[in-house]
Amino acid sequence: MQFTHLTLRNWRNFVSAEIDLGQRLFLTGPNASGKSNLLDAFRFLRDVAKTGGGLQQAVKERGGLSKVRCLAARRYPDVEIAVALRDDSTSPATAWQYGLGLRQESRGQRRVLLSYERVWKNGKSLLDRPADNSDDQDDEARLTQTHLEQINSNVKFREIASAFEKTLYLHLVPQLLKHPELANRDVGGEDPFGVRFLERVMMTPEKTRRARLKKIEQALRIAVPELKNLSEMRDERGQPHLEALYEHWRPHGGRQREDQFSDGTLRLIGLLWTLLDGEALLLLEEPELSLHAQIVSRLPALIWKLQRSKGRQVVVSSHSAELFSDKGINPSEVALLRPRGSEGTVVELASEREEVRLLLEGGMSIADAVLPVTAPTRIEQLALFE
Repeated sequence: MQFTHLTLRNWRNFVSAEIDLGQRLFLTGPNASGKSNLLDAFRFLRDVAKTGGGLQQAVKERGGLSKVRCLAARRYPDVEIAVALRDDSTSPATAWQYGLGLRQESRGQRRVLLSYERVWKNGKSLLDRPADNSDDQDDEARLTQTHLEQINSNVKFREIASAFEKTLYLHLVPQLLKHPELANRDVGGEDPFGVRFLERVMMTPEKTRRARLKKIEQALRIAVPELKNLSEMRDERGQPHLEALYEHWRPHGGRQREDQFSDGTLRLIGLLWTLLDGEALLLLEEPELSLHAQIVSRLPALIWKLQRSKGRQVVVSSHSAELFSDKGINPSEVALLRPRGSEGTVVELASEREEVRLLLEGGMSIADAVLPVTAPTRIEQLALFE
């Protein structure tokens, strides 16, 4: 399944936002404009749908509904997330729609309740609660859970729950691989910073694991010419490791483990592995970190090549001029996030802004046309700071 549209209301930075999604979507905007929070809307739906998750847990992990609700929200207090999906990248039209509205009890336990949960398939309503469910209306406690998270209740739209649950987010932190004592590899739940990345590699079937590492090695030989023979292993304590041979003046080079790899090498390994691992929606946050500008400039093409083989959908957040210099990025694939103070952040595709279209028609790159639009106002004043 692939997402075709996202609607947010009173979610984090966004009083109201709507955006279309294709095979790729690049998010850009100034610091604190809401790039991470927009990605988190997809993660929230995953956390509601996943085994061991659910609505109450997903809200709790984010500090409660008051922390999720947009600070710019006014008369209408409910938080809403809605998505449209199609069966795959070749499907001509949207097949599914899922919408969720959240409110908080005004007194008592201050529980998070559903103001609505709605599902459509091919324009036909499959679920509309509590409107069409007298049990929901009579027992408010039922509104503390979505039907999405309940196996007995999501039979007619379990495909949606499965699509949400498979969503993957990655923002690998190399230091957590180099220094495992800084993090708990045994902790449960999501692994957004790659704490258990090496274990995930080792748990992959051997034939698939070796094939992927071979592909990754071929790419790394271009970015890191001294590296070869990338492999995986476990030490005497059973801890997983990556190992590679680094060529130098000695005839046979020297073997190094991941704690001796550069941050950029580890980030690139994590990115390539994740692109090869799975077919569900992939959320990448600032993949350019620690990488050379020339490598960053080729990431969009690399992502496109790897995702097309699996029909995978990728959403990337970045403000890298090198990444947006790729001529293959279409303005309809770029979402601009622009803060409007007390009105929250506005989201629009670059193709919808006339000045961006004119700059592109004049021969400018996406980077030249888009990034200045999202630059913080009065940024020149920073040089005068004392």
